[in-house]
Amino acid sequence: MHPEKHLVSRIGWMRAAVLGANDGIISTASIIVGVAAAATNQNSVLIAGIAGLVAGAMSMAAGEYVSVSSQSDTERADLALERKELKENPAFELKELTQIYVKRGVSKALARQVAKQLMAKDALAAHARDELGISEITTARPVQAALTSAASFSIGAAMPLLMVFVSPTSILVPTVFAASLGFLALLGAIGAKAGGARILRATVRVTFWGALAMAITAGIGKMVGAVV
Repeated sequence: MHPEKHLVSRIGWMRAAVLGANDGIISTASIIVGVAAAATNQNSVLIAGIAGLVAGAMSMAAGEYVSVSSQSDTERADLALERKELKENPAFELKELTQIYVKRGVSKALARQVAKQLMAKDALAAHARDELGISEITTARPVQAALTSAASFSIGAAMPLLMVFVSPTSILVPTVFAASLGFLALLGAIGAKAGGARILRATVRVTFWGALAMAITAGIGKMVGAVV
């Protein structure tokens, strides 16, 4: 026998990491090109970029923590309800689990036998997995999601911010725009590779939306700069 490593086990941290890095690049690059397009000096652009990095990382961490905590609260409530039902009506719960296996193609006699054995070992775990869809892989982890999002956002945001240091002010907007699209393409490829998805599709998707966000922000910055 050989061990199998399925990609679904990466869903929790990978979703938060890819989302955080993607947001870090797009939002910080958009802020930089928007402010730079308004014809402000390099110091102002740098301050705006750093502020965007810090605020974005904190926002991502807080948002992920709140969101995943809500999922965790729902899971705990469902498990508490299931625990109560198992205690008060185990016969019905056995029948319910049996029907789940029957619907999946198992004969009724075998389904009942499997349900009995699984409930004898750990009834709550069996119902959590097969009735509620809660497992070790999919269990919500708020702190992990928050830290991963904040860290990946900061890493993503640092990439376009670095361009402010190395690029002349006269070509700052196109430099940040081009470099950020390159970073996004690389991120899309890495995320697709890690998740077993099609690399080209993921790369095109992430670069398109990143380019659109930066273009709109730069346009607005240019208009505001002209008016002010």
